[in-house]
Amino acid sequence: MQHRSTNKADNGVIRSGDTVLLRLPSGDIKSCKLEAESLVNLGKLGSFMADALVNQPYGLTYEIVNKAINVVPPPAMEELEDTDATNELINDGQFVQPLTATEIESLKQSGLHASEIIKKQIEMHANYSLKTEYSKDKYKKRKAAKYSKSFTTVQPTLFNVCEYWFTKDQTRILNLRIDTLSQMMNLGNVRPGGRYIVVDDASGMVVSAVLERLGGDGRLITICDVDSPPAYPVMTQMNFPKELTASVLSSLNWATADKTYTPIILSPEPTSGYYGSEKHKTRLSKRKTTSDTLSSVREELFSGEFEGLFIASVYDSHSILGELFPYLGGSASVIVYSPHLQVVSDLQATLKQNPQYLAPSISESWLRRYQVLPGRTHPLMTTSGGGGYLLHAIKVYNDPSAEPVVAHRRPKAAKQTTASSQEQLEDSTTQMSPIEVDIHHTDALEAS
Repeated sequence: MQHRSTNKADNGVIRSGDTVLLRLPSGDIKSCKLEAESLVNLGKLGSFMADALVNQPYGLTYEIVNKAINVVPPPAMEELEDTDATNELINDGQFVQPLTATEIESLKQSGLHASEIIKKQIEMHANYSLKTEYSKDKYKKRKAAKYSKSFTTVQPTLFNVCEYWFTKDQTRILNLRIDTLSQMMNLGNVRPGGRYIVVDDASGMVVSAVLERLGGDGRLITICDVDSPPAYPVMTQMNFPKELTASVLSSLNWATADKTYTPIILSPEPTSGYYGSEKHKTRLSKRKTTSDTLSSVREELFSGEFEGLFIASVYDSHSILGELFPYLGGSASVIVYSPHLQVVSDLQATLKQNPQYLAPSISESWLRRYQVLPGRTHPLMTTSGGGGYLLHAIKVYNDPSAEPVVAHRRPKAAKQTTASSQEQLEDSTTQMSPIEVDIHHTDALEAS
C-alpha cells in the first residue's frame, strides 16, 4: 500500500523552518531551527545566515568563513600501512611541542587556515616521526576537531533524533535507545492505516516513531497528564507537516479519557444574545470547535477496536493498562516500556493471572557499536549499559463457552474396501484348503 510520507526531510533537502541537526568537529550534535533571515551561532566555530542552508541537500560539510559557509569536499579514505615505528620511545614532555598556546592563538587570529596550523604543529613536533601511522592519523583528527571551523548537516530521521536525545539527555526520553524503540514498533506491528493508543512520557519519542510508521494514513490517540495538547520536543525535530498530523494525531488527558467525565457543551451563541466584537465571536467559535473535537475523540476512543497500546510512562503501568485495555480489539498488541526491570517483571506476574493477556514476555535489547575502518574494524571500548526493558502481550477475549479448535475439525473418513474387492477376497479364501490357508499365514509371518 502506498502512502504519503509525513516527514518533509524525506526528500533530502533542507526547507525553511526545518529543525536541522549539525555535527560539529568534536563529534557533538547541535540542533537549530532555520528561520528565514536568522543567524545561526555555533559558538567558537562562528556564525552564519540560516538562509544559506535552505534548499541544500543533507550530508554536506561546510566551513564557516566570515559569516559565510563554503562546501568542503569529502576527504578520501586512505588505507594506512603498517611500519616498523612504535610508540615505546616517545616521551611526551613539555618541550615536545615548542609551539605555545599563545602562538597558536595568534595564528588563528591572523586568519590562518586550520590545516596550516596543524601542519605547523606537525613540523615542530619533536616525536611525530616516531609515531605509528595509526597514531599519526589520530593526532591529525584530534587537532582538526580542535581548530577546524566546519560542521556537517545531519538529516533528522528517527534514528538520528533518538541518538541526539540519548546522548544529550537520556533521562528526558526515559533511557529509550533506538534499538529498543525499533523493537517496540516491530512488536506492535505499526503500519500505515493502523489505529493505536500511546501513553508517552519520553518527550514524544514513541509518538514520533508511530507517526513516522503511519506515514499520514491511520489514527493515533495519545493520553497525557496536561490540559492542553502536549508539546513533544521530539516531534519538533522530526519536521512533521501540520496538515498531515492534524488528521492522524489527537490527544486526551486522563480526565477526558474517563467515561465518567462530563464535558462542558459550549454554544457558539453568546448568552446575552449579541457579540461584543468580532474577536468575541471568533473566540466563541474556537471554543465550540474545541469542544466538538473533544467529544469526537472521546467517542472514537470509547468505540474501541484499536490495534495496539504503547506505554512509556513514569506512572504505574498496571493502572494505565487497566484503564485503556478495554479499548483494544482482539489480537491487539500491548507494549510496555520501562528503564527498570522490576516495573515490567511485577506487571508480568500480574498479567499471567489474567486469561485476557496471551504470553506476556519480557525482553531486553543489547547494542554494541563497531568502528569500521580499513584494518581497524573493532568494537568500541565504551557502550551504553542498557536500553530499557519491554513487556509484550496480546489481547484475547475470555469466552468460557469457546471450544477448542480440535472440536471443529472434521473426522477423517475411514478407509473402506470396494464391494468387488471384498467379494474377490472372500472367493479366494473359500477356494483355499485349510492347509493352504495355514501355509499362506506362515509365509506372511516370515515375511513380516
